[in-house]
Amino acid sequence: MATRGPATARALSLSEIRTRVDAFVADWSEETRENAEAQTFWNEFLACFGIQRRRVATFERAATRASTGHRGRIDVFWPGVLIAEHKSAGAMREDSAEQQALDYLLGGDVAEREHPRYILTSDFARIRLTDLEAPAGEQTVEIALIDLASNVERFTWIAGYTARSYSTVEAETASVKAADLMANLYVALAGDLDEDITERAEDEDDTSQEVSILMTRLLFLMYGDDAGLWEKGLFHEFLRTRTDAADLGGQLNTLFDVLNTREDRRSRRTPEEMAAFPYVNGALYAGRQMTLHFDEEMRDALLKASAFDWSAISPAVFGSLFQAIKSREARRDGGEHYTTEENILKTLQPLFLDEIRADLKKAWNSAHRLRALHARFADMRYLDPACGCGNFLIVAYREMRKIELELLVRLRTLEGIDAHLTLDGTWDLKVSLDQFHGIEINWWPAKIAETAMFLVDHQANRDMALALGQAPDRLPITITAHIHHHDALAVDWKTLLPPTADVNVFGNPPFLGHISRTPEQTAALRAAWGGADIGRLDFVTAWYAKAIDYFGPLHGRWAFVSTSSVSQGDQVPRLFGPIFGAGWRIKFAHRTFAWTSEATGKAAVHCTIIGFTRDTAGTPRLFGYATPAAQPQEAPAKTINAYLVDGPNVLVGPRNAPLAPDLAPVTFGNMPRDGGHLIVTPEQYDEVNSDPVARKYLRLFLGSEELLHGLQRWCLWLTDLDPKDVATSRILRDRLDGVREMRMASKASSTKKMAATPHLFGQRPALHQTDYLGIPRVVSDSRPYFSAARLSPDVIPSDRLFTAADPDGLMFAIISSSMFITWQKTVGNRLKSDPSFSNTLVWNNLPLPALDDRTRARIIAAGQQVNAARAEHPDRTLADHYTPLAMSPALVAAHNRLDAIVDRAFGSSRTCTSEAERQKVLFARYEEMTAPLGRDHSE
Repeated sequence: MATRGPATARALSLSEIRTRVDAFVADWSEETRENAEAQTFWNEFLACFGIQRRRVATFERAATRASTGHRGRIDVFWPGVLIAEHKSAGAMREDSAEQQALDYLLGGDVAEREHPRYILTSDFARIRLTDLEAPAGEQTVEIALIDLASNVERFTWIAGYTARSYSTVEAETASVKAADLMANLYVALAGDLDEDITERAEDEDDTSQEVSILMTRLLFLMYGDDAGLWEKGLFHEFLRTRTDAADLGGQLNTLFDVLNTREDRRSRRTPEEMAAFPYVNGALYAGRQMTLHFDEEMRDALLKASAFDWSAISPAVFGSLFQAIKSREARRDGGEHYTTEENILKTLQPLFLDEIRADLKKAWNSAHRLRALHARFADMRYLDPACGCGNFLIVAYREMRKIELELLVRLRTLEGIDAHLTLDGTWDLKVSLDQFHGIEINWWPAKIAETAMFLVDHQANRDMALALGQAPDRLPITITAHIHHHDALAVDWKTLLPPTADVNVFGNPPFLGHISRTPEQTAALRAAWGGADIGRLDFVTAWYAKAIDYFGPLHGRWAFVSTSSVSQGDQVPRLFGPIFGAGWRIKFAHRTFAWTSEATGKAAVHCTIIGFTRDTAGTPRLFGYATPAAQPQEAPAKTINAYLVDGPNVLVGPRNAPLAPDLAPVTFGNMPRDGGHLIVTPEQYDEVNSDPVARKYLRLFLGSEELLHGLQRWCLWLTDLDPKDVATSRILRDRLDGVREMRMASKASSTKKMAATPHLFGQRPALHQTDYLGIPRVVSDSRPYFSAARLSPDVIPSDRLFTAADPDGLMFAIISSSMFITWQKTVGNRLKSDPSFSNTLVWNNLPLPALDDRTRARIIAAGQQVNAARAEHPDRTLADHYTPLAMSPALVAAHNRLDAIVDRAFGSSRTCTSEAERQKVLFARYEEMTAPLGRDHSE
């Protein structure tokens, strides 16, 4: 509650006081001389609060010190209000100045009626405030001068505001703390977090929408309480004094009406505790919402949240708030993976921020060039078409304002204007909220984004005020970011923000893979690509298609966080063919890394970030990771191709036959299609093996699991069945009857036809007469090599294995090399994160040059050494042999020898030392070997 002070013609508003304090801090931040400037310091300090010092206080008042009995002089004395002592910089040791002030008060020369409530001491760099009427332990606070504006409410008693007790919660450094508080508040207001209500359609759940509106409004009030939008703690005090929980909902609605009404149009009967709030505008408090009936639990949750210090929260907290209060089911269905500030900057810095900072550095010593650069800021626009709570927009705005502020300070220095001089800097701003656009399908995060953008603008203005002495006062709100509540895949982006070459598009669209797409999402993805065959394309690629359409023939920049699968496997040509065909090139890329999150229930996923431009002048930037959780390391690149490799810009599609003349064709193994009747499990083995007729036809039967993990399974392999044996073996007869019945009952005509030959597997493409290569369909991503093995012709491969004829061991040696696993991981598909073998995509495109006899023999011999090293440990399974960090030294040495030979066979001048080196070699060979063929993949 404010009262008129005796020394002011009128009580200054908090905004006016804050503006004066900003200028005061800027002017005094480097002063150190006590004698020369102390009196001016206190004159100007009091003037910040509308006090003319000469009317209320005296300098150098004579007084006796109680401790010595000697006479001295009080630096500043305002009877009944304050006493101040000043020291030169560094001389205010702990509470020495304060003890000197108390010594004067107890010396007998200051009458009891003149005893002040407050003691102020300062050494220019710090101000120490003691409230002699405050409870013990809460009397004294020391504030750095640079932080004075953030703590101005502690001194508003100088301007005539009634002092009130306010216990400040220590600023939390973890923004998740704020998210948890808001989540708890949401639970209290709306119910269990796991109730999927926050993402229902607005017309399906009015309560959800009302609670969302209320949460947004409360967030703004709590932030404003701590960030200087009005008197500190005003909203918390409003809540604390509303002790009747049942009436709190109605009281909040009345407060919202006041916040939405200009001061000169408010009723005279508006309660003082509400009238103290400023007019907000910006539609934040427009519209009457239904009254939410509070109980004590809801009131307590709101009080606890409002007691938190919101002034220092990171912009990333808003996404965390959003994710924490959404249901886990909605979070999964929406495909959202909340972005940390670190990951946001991985996108924004190489997309445009680093270039702007580089331009600033080049222009640093030229006022003319600085002004030209600054003028460009006014033309720039920013669009996040999957903005969620606006985290990308928030960080982009904050960083652009930082750069702009640095430019303005430097410009004033070059032009001979003191950067700390109080000037009206508002006209200098070229970076404005209305340059920032977001598209968000869900109503609640869109509202959070609108509010968050205003709050980060306020933070930027506080920084500007400290540096330049003044900044815009944004209340009432007249300029806002444009957060469009639309389905980004259903709306034409051009209608929301006309495209220009100065638009930067960025964001973190949903990560859903092709398997988890809903029918509606599949339809939206197909529509985004113009009805084209979308194959295995991830849902995120719809935003790629929309970006291409948005810019049309124009230049521009765009970058999206995506699942790493967009640059892997058979979706690469489908995605990057249209991108490159439209004239875009990769400006930068972060290769696969682990997505980190600050949100509760954070998602674990591997991602890439890819940025595009049509500008051919710049050098591409490629960021790699030693491990998915490591920090990025930037490596020079001439061209970044679709596989995020520094190499030729080629696209690898399915091929019907091997590109390399020395590679044997790979086929699937054999498919029983028998209902299990031709398969013999370990539990059935003894029974079948005890039948001397059936025993003749037992063969080891291996799929991927059996090959990798040493599991055993058998089959009845009856390709050379003697019909008489069926008559003499009950086991054969019963099993073949079972096969016939199963096939006859099938709805598939092809299976019905197979009933005529129940003794044969349904499909038998792998009928090897010599040793052959068994290739698992999927291997662990942690394995350093592709785990395959040579098998004898009496071992029957299932359709869970790929096979290739390998009489001399060449195929085994090639697939066991680092070159092959590099190719597999680079161009192949993945099952989750594990490499998934493909004969048409991976094997048939392996760019192995033609081998001369000597090189062929050396590769085969090296492969034999790998097998020999495995044989040293016959008890180990294939998976055991290649357990990371546990390979036998002999096996490691054998693979190293094999790599040395195979690397040179692919054209490397030496043994490659990294995956990146091998990728360069592989793509160079692929470009050479496909060029004469016109890269025709359908031979």
